[in-house]
Amino acid sequence: MENPVGGILTFKARSEQSDGQLTVVETIAAPGEGPPLHVHRHEDEFIYTLEGRFRLKLADELLEADPGSFVFIPRGTPHTWQNTGAKAGRFVAGVTPAAEGFEQFFVRYGALADDERGEPAFRRLASETNAIEVVGPPLARSSP
Repeated sequence: MENPVGGILTFKARSEQSDGQLTVVETIAAPGEGPPLHVHRHEDEFIYTLEGRFRLKLADELLEADPGSFVFIPRGTPHTWQNTGAKAGRFVAGVTPAAEGFEQFFVRYGALADDERGEPAFRRLASETNAIEVVGPPLARSSP
C-alpha cells in the first residue's frame, strides 16, 4: 500500500500474527521525505536501514543512518526521520508491543485518494487512530 512519505509500505508482522507483541513494516521513502515529529506513547520503536541514507531526530539528537544502521526509539521520545539520499530509501521499522492503531493509520492513509493525502491527512489520521501524537513539523522543515 502507499505510505505517507512517497513510497510503498508492506506489513511484515501485525498484531494478530504476533499475539499482540509486535508490528513490523518495510517501507520505501522518496528523497527528502519523512513524517512530522511524533511520539509513540505506549510502544517502543526500532528502525533498521536497508537502502539509502536517512537522518533521524531523537529528542534533541540528530543521527545519520546508512544501510545497516539500527536505531532504537524508547516510547515517549519525540522523533522523526528524513530520507537524505538522492534516491528512494528503504528500511524496516517495528513497534512493540504491537499497535493496532498504528496499523490502521497506514491502512487508512493508503486508502486515501491522491488529492486527500499530505500532512493534514497524516495529522488527522494519527489522531483518529490514536497511533501517534504529532508534536512538530517534518525534519525537512525543522532542521533543513
